[in-house]
Amino acid sequence: MPFRRRRTGGEDGAGATRLFFATDIHGSDRCFKKFLNAGRFYGATHLIMGGDITGKSLVPILRHSGGWTTRFREHDYACSTEEELSRLVQAIRDTGQYPFVGDDDEIEALADDARRADVFDRVVVDGMRRWMDLAAERLGGTGIQCYVTPGNDDFYSIDDVIRDAAEVHFVEGECVSLDGVHEMITTGYSNPTPWNTERELGEEDLALRLESMWARVRDPENAVAVIHAPPVNTALDEAPELGHDLSLKRGPGGLTMTHVGSSAVRDWVERAQPLCGLHGHVHESKATESIGRTLCVNPGSEYGDGVLAGSIIVLGDGHVVSHQFVSG
Repeated sequence: MPFRRRRTGGEDGAGATRLFFATDIHGSDRCFKKFLNAGRFYGATHLIMGGDITGKSLVPILRHSGGWTTRFREHDYACSTEEELSRLVQAIRDTGQYPFVGDDDEIEALADDARRADVFDRVVVDGMRRWMDLAAERLGGTGIQCYVTPGNDDFYSIDDVIRDAAEVHFVEGECVSLDGVHEMITTGYSNPTPWNTERELGEEDLALRLESMWARVRDPENAVAVIHAPPVNTALDEAPELGHDLSLKRGPGGLTMTHVGSSAVRDWVERAQPLCGLHGHVHESKATESIGRTLCVNPGSEYGDGVLAGSIIVLGDGHVVSHQFVSG
């Protein structure tokens, strides 16, 4: 089928495609709900979540004859009613962590590494199902398109949950048409990290993955590249430097910063020159930078505070009409 182009977006943005991009919400219920509401709130036609969407830790809640108790964020909590438990569970989810309610034997079993890993994977998948159900409820009938890819921190077990979602497009490794003019390629894989996370590739393999997707693009001048890892040596990839024991390095002026982005992504952007690159991965580096004609954006992440950091990108035909950081 031929790729049919239509003109969109004059200099004032009239008729342009309006994207809302966010990334690295790491399991925060509060941030995901804000993400789903962002289309209506900001007038965006497309919602894009760029990776690292699941949380990193489990909060055990002990169930006993008198109710429920746990320790969460350096505080002890005791609940005597289902209503109090529900509020506590939601508070935990809002921070990007996963509550696990169990009796003495179930909580003690978490001391076993294999058992804890199994429970954690299960609650992560259950949490993703809950999110996809919420997306169906809030986006159904709105016409707003929602695209989600896992990131380097995300388990492969969530992929099918997203693929099966009614109102969310799973776009890892894909080239999709956004509006008949603009195409989008997406990957949540990153260059290697000190944490040896789920989806990492060496620079050569990451370069091959980018080229494979790019080969399917029909109109490179109108293509958007959602690549979780930012290009190296930019304002988008500065992070605290770590020692061999993963401790933070410090100098006379405080934390020592370094560039942790991908050389493969940098080389590819310089050569391919997509319309814009949407990145994440490095929470501290909220920034924009142009590499040739390509506008590269990292909205950063404030998920731990329940704040959704995002960027509104307005696309015209062959140019970015405007871009703006937003948070709330």
